[in-house]
Amino acid sequence: MIGNSIIKLSSVDIYQQKNLVLSGVNLHIDKGDFVWLIGRAGSGKSTLLKVLYGDLTVAAGDGHVCGYELSRLTQKDIPFLRRKLGIVFQDFQLLTDRTVEQNMQFVMQATGWKDKKLIAEKTLDVLEKVGLRSKLKKMPHELSGGEQQRVVIARALINDPEIILADEPTGNLDPDTSEEIVLLLKQISQSSGTAIIIATHDYHIIRTFPSRIIKCENGKVLEDVKIA
Repeated sequence: MIGNSIIKLSSVDIYQQKNLVLSGVNLHIDKGDFVWLIGRAGSGKSTLLKVLYGDLTVAAGDGHVCGYELSRLTQKDIPFLRRKLGIVFQDFQLLTDRTVEQNMQFVMQATGWKDKKLIAEKTLDVLEKVGLRSKLKKMPHELSGGEQQRVVIARALINDPEIILADEPTGNLDPDTSEEIVLLLKQISQSSGTAIIIATHDYHIIRTFPSRIIKCENGKVLEDVKIA
């Protein structure tokens, strides 16, 4: 890896089963970049994210993410790659029968944390970052949609990721809450140098927080697109 580059795809072909979804993908993202990923439904946004977190393999070309060569990624490597990533989905995926604190602990134990004192300290630290320290003992159903998404972001921050991949993170939220969530992600990017890629259909939020735009269109990935 060279310099600050943490994602570099060169002439990469991406298949979903036997269908070529994206071809000849060139993509370069540096530490601390804040990037919008746009494109119509079915254009390949989620497919591109899946390649970055090791859920789909690279069929051709050269791809590196956080120091891992994607074409040589083994099943054993994937958990280690994912520890360098934070993943935020639209539908929260919180464990509904556990408190906010227990949701954090579950993920930490699953990714190799063992020391109870360190787990407790890190839980408070990441909840503080997203403004939810006081909600430690709450169940997910006791939180608003925006608060639940903040818990998901806190969970994504547990292993101090180099990249956060967010797939439609504001899709289930009202406009004001959506802006709060994007502002939070932007602050995380600026304060910690975490690169953030947000896949979205919401052009209003892109105009509110102008930044670099990547677009999936007609089987290609277009870098540094402008929108009207």
